[in-house]
Amino acid sequence: MIECEGLVKIYKSDDLEVVALQGLNLSVRKGEMMAIIGNSGSGKSTLLNTLGGLDRPSAGSVKVGKWDLLKISDDDLVHYKRDTVGFIWQNNARNLLPYLTALENVEMPMILSGKLDRPYAKQLLEWVGLKERMGNKLHQLSGGEQQRVAIAISLSNKPELLLADEPTGSVDSRTSDMIMDIFRRFNSELELTIVIVTHDLSLAGKVDRVVAIRDGLTSTEFIKRNPNLDQVEEEIRGMGALQHVHEEYVVVDRVGRMQIPRDYLNALNIKDKASMEFDGEKIIISAPKLLEG
Repeated sequence: MIECEGLVKIYKSDDLEVVALQGLNLSVRKGEMMAIIGNSGSGKSTLLNTLGGLDRPSAGSVKVGKWDLLKISDDDLVHYKRDTVGFIWQNNARNLLPYLTALENVEMPMILSGKLDRPYAKQLLEWVGLKERMGNKLHQLSGGEQQRVAIAISLSNKPELLLADEPTGSVDSRTSDMIMDIFRRFNSELELTIVIVTHDLSLAGKVDRVVAIRDGLTSTEFIKRNPNLDQVEEEIRGMGALQHVHEEYVVVDRVGRMQIPRDYLNALNIKDKASMEFDGEKIIISAPKLLEG
């Protein structure tokens, strides 16, 4: 569904140039639900905006379904954003029109694309648990209910890909669990590909694969050890718990470059150089050996 290779995004303003993505590689299978994590400034939101057609890539390759987002025309980009991809922001005010009811909000993207389907709009609101709230306007809905309306809106034109930027960042834990259950249902029943950007490791621990981004590059991946671990009731907190549920892998690009987690380097007091040995079975990285003489 998503294939990024050597993806570069550069922001320019006057004399300032910021490289937000520095040759990022990422592959997401059709029908997969996965998470992207990273510190502020790592490039994760830039990646999501690029996949959503909100930012144009500067170089490299980025393909979503049949679309090549590096070469796409402005007219085709409108169709892409309208039909192929759905987007959910943490700030649901970007998704919602306050003077419309919940149902009218869900119908608006349909009207704009010339294919109003009221029964489907009602079905979406039922799926997100708002069957009795369709006629309510925004001020009559809680923050969690508004976020669920936003999810229904993102699916109104039946996209193949759903992008969610911190979708549970402004709701309580109970509503967060409800939203993740909704995502799992759509992922399973509609075979919808879902990419979630989050800093919340407890949320990341509820998907099968987590990709960590650092300095505009994919650095490590966490893949769930056992698919049955969805039933684990222990609350996941911190990277240690994420590693308990997932196996951690260092990502190696096609020319052999990889990012070693900073914690490992600090523990070995490795700064800008490291010693590396191959013993026939494994590669051993250690602090530089002192030169003799």
